[in-house]
Amino acid sequence: MKNEIIIFENQKVKLEVNMQDETVWLSLEQMSKLFDRDRTVITRHINNIFKSQELSKDEVCAKFAHTTEHGAIVDKTQTRELDFYNLDMIISVGYRVKSQNGVIFRKWANKILKDYMIKGYAVNQKRLEYLEKTIQLIDIANRIDERLENNDAKEILKVIGSYTKALDLLDDYDHRSLTKPTGNKDNKKITYEDCMNIIKKLRFNEESDIFAIERDKGLDSIISNIYQTYDGKDVYNSIEEKAANFLYMIVKNHVFIDGNKRIAATLFIYFLKYYDILYKDNKQLIDNNTLTALTLLIAESNPKEKDVIIDLILNFLN
Repeated sequence: MKNEIIIFENQKVKLEVNMQDETVWLSLEQMSKLFDRDRTVITRHINNIFKSQELSKDEVCAKFAHTTEHGAIVDKTQTRELDFYNLDMIISVGYRVKSQNGVIFRKWANKILKDYMIKGYAVNQKRLEYLEKTIQLIDIANRIDERLENNDAKEILKVIGSYTKALDLLDDYDHRSLTKPTGNKDNKKITYEDCMNIIKKLRFNEESDIFAIERDKGLDSIISNIYQTYDGKDVYNSIEEKAANFLYMIVKNHVFIDGNKRIAATLFIYFLKYYDILYKDNKQLIDNNTLTALTLLIAESNPKEKDVIIDLILNFLN
């Protein structure tokens, strides 16, 4: 893999960034300069990230040879191995320090990766698409990071991190060692009446007079939409596709005056349970924290970003 050095600089910081394995790598010293924080602060954030299992050390940390001038002998250099951290870790630390430099770097890193892909360095078109969609998701997260509690920001990063792991599966697909999932099919359908009965149960815990008040039977329209057919075939072919679009449309179409995200999450879980795909190997496919992160990303996304959001949801369902 070719090793490239790219210069990142702004008014305060100038860094040489190690570009390898389709990501960005920084040392602890570089991250300290980047975020304008002491090395002990950066180290503490990194240790907390590993402790919470937000990121795996094996996946985000690597050792690279680093050559410097010898401290005691003139015109002599010395080489030692240092820990470097990839873009996932850099962004995670950036969320924690909440520094202006971190915001600048995230925007810069996104641009660099886009340029990297546009120039055609990625050899696999599907890999190119996943990288591009990952950047779109980071862009969406950047729009709301200052308004999020730390736990919500962390969950969004975990969701995006899980999505990028789909890249690792592509080599297996290329070597035909895996069969790409096609999704489940079932002829039965959820009903508008059943969904409204579930929503009525939610109202008992709400004091708001406008919670769950529906606009123009918008939910009925969405249910009809996910089951629509064209030329005798379902527009959304699998249950998973129907589920992803069901969640997206309830959040994005603002079907209810108040409580759209909570209602959407509840009906999404009901939908998965109805078709018996909520659990796999005795484990819930999408836990509550992941579902919260998904609804936040949907709410903040632009309509033109629908494809990447649907792809993100399907990544968890498949």
